[in-house]
Order: sequence, then structure tokens, then C-alpha cells
Amino acid sequence: MAGLTPEDSIFGNKASSNTRKSDNPESAGASPLCPKCRSDKVWRDSKRYTKLGNEIQRWYCRDCGRRISDPTDVAKARSTLEHIERIESKSLKTADDIVTSRQICVTETKNLVAEPQRNRFLRRNETIQLQANANIPEKVVNYLLWLKKQGYAESTIFDRVKIIKFLAKNANIDDPESIKELIAKRDSWGLGRKEIVVECYSNYLICVGGTWNPPRYKAVEKLPFIPTESEIDYLIACLGNKTGTFAQLLKETGARRGEAWQLEWTDIDAENRTVRITPEKHSNPRLLKISQRLLERLQDLPKNNIYVFGGTNLETTARLFELSRKIAANKSKNPRLLKITFHTLRHWKATMEYHKTKDILHVMKTLGHKNIKNTLRYTQLVDFGDQDYVVKVAWTLEESVKLLEAGFQYVCDYEKGKIFRKPK
Repeated sequence: MAGLTPEDSIFGNKASSNTRKSDNPESAGASPLCPKCRSDKVWRDSKRYTKLGNEIQRWYCRDCGRRISDPTDVAKARSTLEHIERIESKSLKTADDIVTSRQICVTETKNLVAEPQRNRFLRRNETIQLQANANIPEKVVNYLLWLKKQGYAESTIFDRVKIIKFLAKNANIDDPESIKELIAKRDSWGLGRKEIVVECYSNYLICVGGTWNPPRYKAVEKLPFIPTESEIDYLIACLGNKTGTFAQLLKETGARRGEAWQLEWTDIDAENRTVRITPEKHSNPRLLKISQRLLERLQDLPKNNIYVFGGTNLETTARLFELSRKIAANKSKNPRLLKITFHTLRHWKATMEYHKTKDILHVMKTLGHKNIKNTLRYTQLVDFGDQDYVVKVAWTLEESVKLLEAGFQYVCDYEKGKIFRKPK
């Protein structure tokens, strides 16, 4: 772990010779204190391996969410690397190292010029640059530019172009009957997915001036999947630092993944612990509170870009999330984790806010919706079982106002007082 000081490598609960050891003989030893918050609530996480085969134990802090490498294992890996570097540091341009009785025959050479990066959708206020030799059909490129001219959002362009690329690869994009056959044979697609593909191809035909008789697919209305908070927290703990911070931001704010991905450093107010959400899909901007723990995780991210999550693209982050989610589900034997997506966290936030406040307008403002009908789709009543409440009695108007400001809910009158309650 880079930048580890001698004090950070103290093992056990106390800096003494009587540090507690793990009961597992194959473990890396006693657990280290967290170098960030000095907490001893450190859990053993998965292991990683260097290119030289060194095993490094990873640890997870339950207090601040930081993931660290075992300093003892890191020191061993560094010593091995330094040993290899000393061996390979000998110059080859000496007379003793040149074998004059041998010839070097090159039968094939590789172009060492760096290949241009594949096309990807850039962030807002940036221009989409198309490479001349990119592996993308010309018709799909023209459709992409048409969507850009029509003013579609970057997230919408990304999703639609991805669908059209798939159709162009597996069917004749100019033959509607071929597209119909492909959609009908995709048994892995549900009715909702097929409806989206049909709508996307209809939009493509508008671009090229074509027409077709679209098949009729209608998604079945279902209640959104709402995981428990413990399941979400466990999954976030299994993610990497950057992906985990991104997921934690979605959980606490209920923002869309595209909105969170556009977050800039200037949108974070550390003093008031708020983030400013720039909307997409024509919704409303929001100023939302975040926890101190999330604020610290955001500030720990590298600041080498104007965007908080700069340096990569959203598609790569989504793939890393799916891979970590699969590992976490197998490790915990909980298949429900596989149903959690970035958008699931928005469903969860809406449901929890409505359960706490019973105020649909508050949920609507939190999600940034302009139409309350959209908010009702995200909100459902969850059976929380027998829940404990904090009960207060207000005898004056001033006491009632203070309880309402503190989040208490009015229940009923009792004699000359008013009874309020709030979930614990």
C-alpha cells in the first residue's frame, strides 16, 4: 500500500506484543489498524496477487469503508520486485553480453504505433470523436450523428447505438423482416426488452427514411425489486474503492447513474455536506445531503480530472460492478444480490424516503421528477414488520413545531397534548 507509514503498519488492537492473532492458520496474521480512522474493526477481505505471484491479503474497515492491503505482504512483494530489478538492471550493451556467433532473424514485426482507442461516448460538453478505422458500421455511425443532432441525451445515444450495433451484427439492418425474426427468436429477452428494441429500430428507420410494421410487444408491469439495506451495504463493501463510492453516492442521493457520473468536484460542498445534481432526461436539479462517511470517500478519490469519477467511462464501471456483484453473490450464497443494479439503488431510495416521511412530494423533489406520476412508479409500501418508534408528547405549539422539524409524525391528541412518533 503506497504511502504507508510505520505507525500505519501496527497490527492488532494495540501497539504491543500481545496483538491478537487470527484463528485461521492460513491467514496473513493479525489484523492491521485502519490507517485512515485508526479503527480496529477491520475484516479480512479477498486476496490479490501480483504479476510475480506474491499473495497480498486485503482488509476492509467497517467504520470508514476503506480497503487496505496487508503491509507485511506488501513489504514482501516489494522486496521480491526489488530483487528482480537488481538482476535485470545489468546493461546488455557490453562486449561480454553480445554473442557474435549468432544472428537475429526477424520474420514478423508488429506495428508499435499505438492503435487509436475505440469509440466511446464522452462526457457532457465534449465532442464525440469518430476514428476513421473504428470497428463500427458506417450506418451505425450515421445514426449516432443523427441522434446527436436531434439533441438526445448521451445516455440515450449510448443505449440506442448499442442496440443498433447488435442488430446490424446479427441481422440485415435494412430488412425489417430480418429484424423481426431476430427479435422473435431471442428467447432470453423479456417482453420489456423486446419492446425497447422495437422502439429503437423504429427510431433508426426514421433516421434512414424507412418504414415497417412493428411487432407488438408490451412489457408486463411489475413492482421494482427492493433489496434490504444490509444486502446493499454488503455489496458496496465488496466493490472496489471507486465503484463502491459511486454506488454509495447512488444509494444516498437516489440519483440516476448518468447524473452521478457527471458530478464535478465543484458540485461538492464539503462544509455543508451536500452535492449538486445536474439533471438529465429533463428532470429538475437537486441539492442533496450526503453522509460524512461518503464525503470522506469522495475526497479520497484522485483529483486528476474535473469530474469526480473521471479517468474511465461508465460502461467500464458497470462491467466491474457486475463482476464484483457476481463474486459477492457466490461468496454470500445470496442470489438476490444479482438483481441489484445501479438503478435499483434509486428504487430503494424512493421507497425508503416515502416510508420515513409518507410525503410523496418530498420523494418527488428528491428524485427530481416534474410529474408526480413518474414518482409513483418508483414508490411502493414495503412490509417492515413490527417497527419500533420514538414517541413524544407536545403540550405547546412551540413543542409541536420542534417535533415536526425533527421528523416526527403527528398521531393523535391526548387530553391537552399531541402525540408524535418517529421510526427509530
